[in-house]
Amino acid sequence: MEIIKRRYIDFLGKRRITLVVSAVLVIVGFVAAIAIPLGKANLGTDFAGGVAVQFRFEKPFEIQVVREVLEKNGFDDADLQEFAGTSKLLVRVKRTDNIRGLAKAIGEIFAKEMPDNPFTVDSTTEVGPTVGRKLQKDALWAVAISLVGILLYVAWRFEFRFGVAAVAATFHDVLAVLGILFVLNKEINLLIVTALLTIAGYSLTDTVVVFDRIRENLRKKTKEEIVPLINRSITEVLRRTIVTSGTTLLVLIALLAIGGEVIHDFSLALFLGVLIGTYSSIFVASPLLFVWKKKQGKLIKV
Repeated sequence: MEIIKRRYIDFLGKRRITLVVSAVLVIVGFVAAIAIPLGKANLGTDFAGGVAVQFRFEKPFEIQVVREVLEKNGFDDADLQEFAGTSKLLVRVKRTDNIRGLAKAIGEIFAKEMPDNPFTVDSTTEVGPTVGRKLQKDALWAVAISLVGILLYVAWRFEFRFGVAAVAATFHDVLAVLGILFVLNKEINLLIVTALLTIAGYSLTDTVVVFDRIRENLRKKTKEEIVPLINRSITEVLRRTIVTSGTTLLVLIALLAIGGEVIHDFSLALFLGVLIGTYSSIFVASPLLFVWKKKQGKLIKV
């Protein structure tokens, strides 16, 4: 099945427009990265500190009734999350101090205000502000180490400037997804960090495929100019890129639609990451490679 019939598409001819779009995404991502340590983003209890308690009720309940009960008893900042098809409820309260006893207090409120609906506590997680700050720091180190690893791998696999272009594209993808989630006011937690690291790996894989075809065409030592050579290389792997990204997106769309609330934001982050990662391998990594080249014969070591 021929998805793309054209043998040549001028991708680099659009580089000025796409690099402006990418610059905007990266700036928003930087704003999000600065806002998170300052506590200005919608941080989960993993980073902000607080308590998360999962209850299992014997009977179905109305989420609005539960919210009113908690607000009446001083927990107007509680975040409630239902589990579709079950009688489970996740209650999260973000607090930076006096978190001990919060889970017990919430349970006592339910026992008093909803006596006709007994419950059990499935799990309780308490994270203090010190632990939250440590988790933030560890998450940043995890992302930084992964980017350094990408640089070293691609520099060894191809050449240093290939590695720099791949890291720049990966960094772009991580920041872009983080920025979009920040704008959408999605909760930033350890699950989102897991999604960002997954996106980094996916982006690298797609970029390496494009770079490998560029290197193969350069080794043929043709008299073709570098711009048409890069465009042709991208076009040659475009079918593979569309099929790979398309099948991955189908799975993520299914998770978004019927995966439930627990993994909704995680699935959304991956969905955005696949789209942006595919875009960056074509419109970010390859143009950066072209910008840094001096002449065709010196682009890579042959």
